[in-house]
Amino acid sequence: MKEKEMKYQFIFLMLTCISANAQEIVGKWITVDDNTGKEKSVVEIYEKEDGKLYGKIIEFLEEGAQPDDTCEHCKGSMKGKKLMGFEVLSGFEKKGDKYENGKVTDPEADKTYDSKIWVDEDDASILKVRGYVSFIYRTQEWKRKK
Repeated sequence: MKEKEMKYQFIFLMLTCISANAQEIVGKWITVDDNTGKEKSVVEIYEKEDGKLYGKIIEFLEEGAQPDDTCEHCKGSMKGKKLMGFEVLSGFEKKGDKYENGKVTDPEADKTYDSKIWVDEDDASILKVRGYVSFIYRTQEWKRKK
């Protein structure tokens, strides 16, 4: 009986650790424009029932931006679509200290990239968001919203 109880305690402990790590990423993050360094929007990262992480735009930070704004300067299928609530992160699976096998979408460029995300090991207020095609990648740093 003791062996069975220890097995269940071990499983509970492992699930707690996995859930705690997801909580480091789950929350609100401020996106920053690569070119200007200006804060653009707030993305809320959340876990769905499938255990994967997703993120959607919940607030605009740019001066003059309105909740009903559509992407008029976007290309392709995003042109004219509402940006508030748009899912920019999707399908991230836990792998070690990172979440991988996800997708990040740049609505302005109407492009979706393979992606992984992780909290900076030296500063828990920074989220690294890496989009890549083959071996070419770019990593953005998002700031945790307080």
